[in-house]
Amino acid sequence: MTRKQRFIRLPLFFLVLLVCVMFPDFLYGQRQRKITINLASSLPRNSPWGRTLDRIAAEWSRTTNGEVNLHVLHQYPGSEGDYLMKLRQDKIQAAIFTSIALNSVAPEVMALSIPFLIRNNEELDVVLQEVRPILNSRIEEEGYINLVLVKAGWVKIFSRHPIYTPQDLKRLKVGTSPDEQELMDAFRTMGFQMVRVSLTDVAQRLNSGMIDAIYQSPISVSALQLYRVAKHMSTVNLAPFMGGVLMNKHAWARIPSQYQAPLREIVRRAGTEIENSFQQGEEEAIANMRQNGVTINQASPSQEQEWYQEINRYLPDLVNRNVFHRGMYERVQAILQNYRGRP
Repeated sequence: MTRKQRFIRLPLFFLVLLVCVMFPDFLYGQRQRKITINLASSLPRNSPWGRTLDRIAAEWSRTTNGEVNLHVLHQYPGSEGDYLMKLRQDKIQAAIFTSIALNSVAPEVMALSIPFLIRNNEELDVVLQEVRPILNSRIEEEGYINLVLVKAGWVKIFSRHPIYTPQDLKRLKVGTSPDEQELMDAFRTMGFQMVRVSLTDVAQRLNSGMIDAIYQSPISVSALQLYRVAKHMSTVNLAPFMGGVLMNKHAWARIPSQYQAPLREIVRRAGTEIENSFQQGEEEAIANMRQNGVTINQASPSQEQEWYQEINRYLPDLVNRNVFHRGMYERVQAILQNYRGRP
C-alpha cells in the first residue's frame, strides 16, 4: 500500500468511527432499538383482561420482531388516579382504566354513563360507532392515546329489599363510591338518599344496615359475595360500564410508525374478545347469584318507563350544572332519538 493510499484511508477510518459513536444503532443494531412499554392493570393475571393482555404482549413482540416489549404489570398497586399520575410522569407507559378515570381525562366519556340514558347493548353499539372517534380525539388532546374502549357490562341495582320503581329506591339508603361523584350528584338531584362508602366497606355497611342498596357490576357483586346481604337485583340497566387502555403519547411516539397501525389492530381485536368475555361473565355471575338465593326483580315495561321519565325530568338541570358534558350528552341523545325512531 502506498503512502498516498494510507493517507486516504485514515480519514475514512475516523469517519466510520465517528458515525458509530454518534449513531450507535449502526453498531448495535436491534439491541438499541428495543422499546419497553410497562402497562399497569389492577386485575389478576388469571382474569379475562389479564389473559388477554398477556396474549397482546406476545403478539406485539411477534409483530415487531421483538422491537416492542409490552410488559404487563398485573395487580399493579394504587388507584386509577395513581395510574394517571404515573402515566404523565412516564413511570408507566400504559394502563387499564374504567369510565370514572377516563372521565377525568375527557369529561365527554361520562355522558355514556348517564343513568338510564342508554338502555341496552344495541343502543350502546350505535352510540359508540359514532362517538368513538370524538372520544379518541379528545383523549389525545390531553396527551394520551386511546388504544381501545370496550363494553364491560352493565351497572345494576342490588338491594336488601325489592326494587321495581324509582320510589322503591328512594326509600332506601344507597351506597356510592367516593370516586363516582357524577353519578352520586345525579342521584342526589333526583331525590335519592346517597351514602359515601368505599368498596372495601360495602359488605360491612350492608350487614349493619347503614346502607340498603348499591349500584355495581354483577361480576363485582358476585366476586365480592355482596349478594349474600343484597339479595335483590333489579333488571333495569342503570348505565353501561366501560373499560379502556390508555398510553401516553410520548411512549407511543417512540414506537416506529410502521408498527403503530398493526399494534392498534391487535388491541382492537382483543377488545372484541374482552367484550364477549365480559358479557358471558355477567350472565354467569347473575346465574350464580340466582342459584345462591338472589331474587331477580323483573321490572314491567311501565315500571321501566318510570325510571326513564325520572331521569328525563332532571337531566336538563344536571347538564346545566355541568354534572355531565352538555355537548356529548346532546350528541348521544340525538343518536338515540334517531335510532329509537326507526320502525
